[in-house]
Amino acid sequence: SPALATTKYTGLYELLAALPSQLQPHVSHPEDNTFLQDMFGAKSLRSLVKGILLVHDAVAQKSYDPELPPLPEDINEEEDSVKIIRLVKNKEPLGATIRRDEHTGSILVARIMRGGAADRSGLIHVGDELKEVNGIPVDDKKPEEIIHILAQSEGAITFKVVPDVKEEASTKEPKVFVKALFDYDPNEDKAIPCKEAGLTFKKGFILQIMSQDDATWWQAKVEGDANPRAGLIPSKQFQERKDGKYGVPNKQAIAGFRRSFHLSRRDRKTNKSMYESKKSEMYDTADVPTYEEVTLYRRQSGAKHRLVLLVGPPGVGLNELKKKLLISDPQHFSVTIPHTSRAKRNQESDGVEYHFISKHLFETDIHNNKFIEYGEYKGNYYGTSLDSIRSILSKNKVCLFDVQPQTIKHLRTAEFKPFVVFVKPPTTERLRETRKNAKHISGKDDKGSAKPFTEEDFEAMVSTAQTMETQYGHLFDKVIVNDSLLEAFSELQLALKKVKMETQWVPVSWTHS
Repeated sequence: SPALATTKYTGLYELLAALPSQLQPHVSHPEDNTFLQDMFGAKSLRSLVKGILLVHDAVAQKSYDPELPPLPEDINEEEDSVKIIRLVKNKEPLGATIRRDEHTGSILVARIMRGGAADRSGLIHVGDELKEVNGIPVDDKKPEEIIHILAQSEGAITFKVVPDVKEEASTKEPKVFVKALFDYDPNEDKAIPCKEAGLTFKKGFILQIMSQDDATWWQAKVEGDANPRAGLIPSKQFQERKDGKYGVPNKQAIAGFRRSFHLSRRDRKTNKSMYESKKSEMYDTADVPTYEEVTLYRRQSGAKHRLVLLVGPPGVGLNELKKKLLISDPQHFSVTIPHTSRAKRNQESDGVEYHFISKHLFETDIHNNKFIEYGEYKGNYYGTSLDSIRSILSKNKVCLFDVQPQTIKHLRTAEFKPFVVFVKPPTTERLRETRKNAKHISGKDDKGSAKPFTEEDFEAMVSTAQTMETQYGHLFDKVIVNDSLLEAFSELQLALKKVKMETQWVPVSWTHS
């Protein structure tokens, strides 16, 4: 206490001089008494205690609270519902958006961005009515003007608010992660209430959804991003409404047969999948790609391998990549053996080149949805059955299967957990350089001749790849450009090794089954 430290510190010295006599009853030897007299009378001890008291007084009189502006003087004491809030804001945004109530004209807090300054303070809530900012009344101001005042403010900001009567639910929401199936730039979205609060992301990004309180605008952050503040993204329902008016035809430019059946453009028939009869096949109007809820998955030792789907335009080199994988590790990789209704030839064996079955049995299997894809050529059926995929997976092998992109979604099940690799060509110029001496099969008959690529083949390959990527890119897990076959093969090998060994993001439905 400062009471001890008088101007001349006489009280202090008297107290120290009196201490030996106070301690007299506890002293048993005369020399101890002499020692106490000498110690408490010493100038050095008096100087030390005096110094300690000086420091004590200096600390006691100093204020360590942040210096905030004084409270407004015109507060109406009877207005007990008004809250005065002070937030210290540095260069970061406040992390709250506001709106004007259409009926009352009041300025209300529209949303609090998770992890932002306002959210961390815990003092401002959605629905609170804003009366003043730094002493400036906001009743007559537009939301943009208020945002400008906030943007200009540094350090402490004082808000006068009328709290919303509704209690905010304090239940902790479980963590939700989604994979973005489209690109999004808030600066190009006319519908977003506040562009600055928006979150930019690309197709394939993993987003953590921080809040779904608002049916139109969710709050999210990019998984792994160090910034704690969430940003606004259109909700799944809102994005579907925005994009749902565009029906995208599935088969434009990719209606050809499976290339692995070596069917020529001249003899093109209708290639069918087991789901073709269902009305969703031609137009995916209901399948507007927005977000897919995902979770982390790691294949357990001994569990079946994930199905590997290879997709790409005719001539891009899917067969070459498959062959290289099979040669690299025949114990690990395998391909499906197709079914056919044509007669077996002399040098052929059942279950090697094809599974040979009667036309009647083939049609029965089509009717029973046993084929994932099938086609008809010169009166004979060719197709790949679901059981031929299962057969490979049950032998603890990786099944390599190249498909038309519209078939992917029918194989995206918990049973197969497919890993989809899109193989795309380089530019037309590079194709001319690298494939001018290459040949490809252009006719079906099993004796089909290999012919050199034409300029039309190159253009069709590039244009088909673009169409595939535009319409089905959200289903691709890995994109590989086949410019150099060796480099593309190394990239594919590495990707498949990671699928086998590492944790991956997969649709949440695959782990719930």
